[in-house]
Amino acid sequence: MNKHGLKSADYRPCFSGHETFPLRYGWLQKAYRAVNQVSSAKDAVHLFRDPESIARFGVGRNMVSAIRYWAIAAGVLEETRAGLQTTWLGTMLFDENGTDPYLEEDASLWLLHWYLAGRCRLTSVYWLFNEFRGGSFVRQDIVAPLLKLAEERGWSRVASTTVDRDLQCILRSYIGGRGSSEAGESVLAELGLIRPMDKQRSRLSRGRKPNLSNAIFLYCLNEFWNNFAPDQATMSFENTAYAPGSPGRVFLLEEDDIVDRLEQLEEISGGALVWSETAGLRQIIRSKKRSIKAEQRILRETLISDCIRMAA
Repeated sequence: MNKHGLKSADYRPCFSGHETFPLRYGWLQKAYRAVNQVSSAKDAVHLFRDPESIARFGVGRNMVSAIRYWAIAAGVLEETRAGLQTTWLGTMLFDENGTDPYLEEDASLWLLHWYLAGRCRLTSVYWLFNEFRGGSFVRQDIVAPLLKLAEERGWSRVASTTVDRDLQCILRSYIGGRGSSEAGESVLAELGLIRPMDKQRSRLSRGRKPNLSNAIFLYCLNEFWNNFAPDQATMSFENTAYAPGSPGRVFLLEEDDIVDRLEQLEEISGGALVWSETAGLRQIIRSKKRSIKAEQRILRETLISDCIRMAA
């Protein structure tokens, strides 16, 4: 995430790389396991390029590229100077003792969405969830302002057809359903964040998200805070709910849902965060700042505990 988002001076837009294939079931697991089995990050790069890649992943070459693209975008793999590596999220979900190796839990899907839409790496996804202020839309309602932004920022080689194909792929990734015969079926459709209205028009589904756990909300709030205003001891309600990259924007939450969660902050954060409504000023007070690794460890422990409780 970047405080300045798409308008950062060094921002590089991304409208391609998925080869027009939406994220599909099993792809992230395959990518993680393949990279996790090699001895070095340098060797991992070749997994998606060598002649055996088609047989290794059981798909065509263009789909192999798409698997790599989505695994990096969803935070399961990361590109480093050394090469390609697994991440804490990939390990937490898909390792031998992973919390959700088959992506059956809502918490896992919300985390993947957070990584896709809460960072400005994927330009169209970020803009749709964080900058678009409408409800229903046709593709041109999103393509036109992105092309205008590209012109204003001086982004080179951004064509209308490229942006439109990118948006089509995003919509196919978020619209559909498990068990559907739709070729673009995706785990993200389970979240119901984008819903079709007719053949041309879709809408963002803002409202309460009862299947979004407070543990995920808390983790994402802390991560947003550490990127948006790391040195501040307070965070306003407005930034939590409406700032680009915030949990309120990325998860399309309505105000009442956000307030309900914030009122439980002190309990669910172990006193690290406290919700305050004094003299009409609504804000979160951070009494203790934990490292991102500590937040990741706490989230993993919470998800494991939740899985055990649900299975009992």
